[in-house]
Amino acid sequence: MAANEQHYTLPRPAFDKPVKLLIVVAPYYRDIADDLLAGARAEIEAAGGTHDTVEVPGALEVPTAIGIAERLSNFDGYVALGCIIRGETTHYDTVCNDSSRGLTLLGLQGLCIGNGILTVENRGQAEVRADPQGQNKGGGAAAAALHLIALGRKWGGQSKGVGFKPARDEYQIAGDTKGPTTA
Repeated sequence: MAANEQHYTLPRPAFDKPVKLLIVVAPYYRDIADDLLAGARAEIEAAGGTHDTVEVPGALEVPTAIGIAERLSNFDGYVALGCIIRGETTHYDTVCNDSSRGLTLLGLQGLCIGNGILTVENRGQAEVRADPQGQNKGGGAAAAALHLIALGRKWGGQSKGVGFKPARDEYQIAGDTKGPTTA
């Protein structure tokens, strides 16, 4: 059973400049969401970061809120939190798949997102996973976002020297500010 297994956890990343994260939570199951939030906030604060929190109606709206924040704000990363408990219809599958797909697509665009949206069969599983003293999936999602931010900062200043540079940049690099000469 997963609750009894031991898992390796990466050491918490250190930052030379402060980090700011947006936590987007779908509080459909308020008590579960509150536990996820507590874990996420504690992890961000332990890394010296700051955070804002917004609520959305459900897990399907979490990726959209993150996309809006990325376009209109200045966060370093995002934590997606919520809980989807299997019901009697296939709506569970749609919400699980589409919320995860939305977050994955945003991540592939370069956003640093920790996915803490629980997908469980019953309330008991959700409670164990959300508990900050238990599996602490909210803290794990925040840690994932922090690690991605650290990677982005590590690689952000590096250039592979591939691609085209505008002609005027080539002259400035060579010290020639006049540009090309014509015959």
